[in-house]
Amino acid sequence: IKGVWTLAAQNKKRTTPTTSTLKAIPTRAHMILVEMQNKGILKYIISQNCDGLHRRSGIHSSCISELHGNTNLEKCVKCGKEYLRDFHVRIAKNVHAHLTGRTCDDPSCKGNLIDSIINFGEKLPEEPLSKAYGHSYKADLCIVLGSSLTVSPACDLPRIVAEKGGKLVICNLQRTPLDSIANLVIHAKCDDLLENVVETMGLHIPPFILTRRIVISKKDNKLSVRGVDSDGTPYVFLKAAEVKFSNNKKLDSTEDIMEFSIPPGVDPNYKVTLYFMKHYGESPLEIDFTKEKDGWKQYTLLWDPAKESWDYFVEHDE
Repeated sequence: IKGVWTLAAQNKKRTTPTTSTLKAIPTRAHMILVEMQNKGILKYIISQNCDGLHRRSGIHSSCISELHGNTNLEKCVKCGKEYLRDFHVRIAKNVHAHLTGRTCDDPSCKGNLIDSIINFGEKLPEEPLSKAYGHSYKADLCIVLGSSLTVSPACDLPRIVAEKGGKLVICNLQRTPLDSIANLVIHAKCDDLLENVVETMGLHIPPFILTRRIVISKKDNKLSVRGVDSDGTPYVFLKAAEVKFSNNKKLDSTEDIMEFSIPPGVDPNYKVTLYFMKHYGESPLEIDFTKEKDGWKQYTLLWDPAKESWDYFVEHDE
């Protein structure tokens, strides 16, 4: 199976059926990499994929360079602020046009947002590429998983590891241009290889749990609800939210940052019901939020697609 950049380099189009990346379940290989990251074994991922599955599977943003972008990520052209969305942000018809039609939510900026997708022939993003080079020079082992190693400059990074004395392992069904300098070449599927690796190391393959984080805050007689990623990046994954007050009054919102005016005289106990995009069948979730004074709480929400059930806990309380 060839990746989109390999097909583009060969002037070919994909002919096999595909599943929307918004609904795709991370593979066993994705989840094994998450386990290796959590155990401190895997230090960094350099990805040529733009489907966003690595970050959705549980890879932290500080541990990955998405060299070709992320279909769910857009950023401000003025201040550089990034935004994650639970939908594909790219709307441009022209291959080299990137405006998404949205603007930065910083009142002092209001710059235009652009998608992060790098189309064939475009320059790669400077910071992720710089980090990728930095980790390549530091790595004592580079494992190439499923890459044809024909698209530059990504294909140059494993060579750096090998030429500075590190070990290079290539797992790909077909031969690659770097096979001759690799310490080990394995013609196998990535899932099969990594399953053998974790078994040998005594690790396990964690199930995919969709992790969401929301911040509910109270300030100046207003409640606000917003989604965030693990690094604080704004993340729009809510379709709507509803707040029920002690006087049974209900307010709802569908904005990216949802704000609700608190009626006078109500108890400081609020029932917040969250409604999701349902890419993984997520059901509505009701959260009890209590704050007598101004402050905020960040919740971690855990959706198990297999069991179709939610769990959640308070991550921060300020």
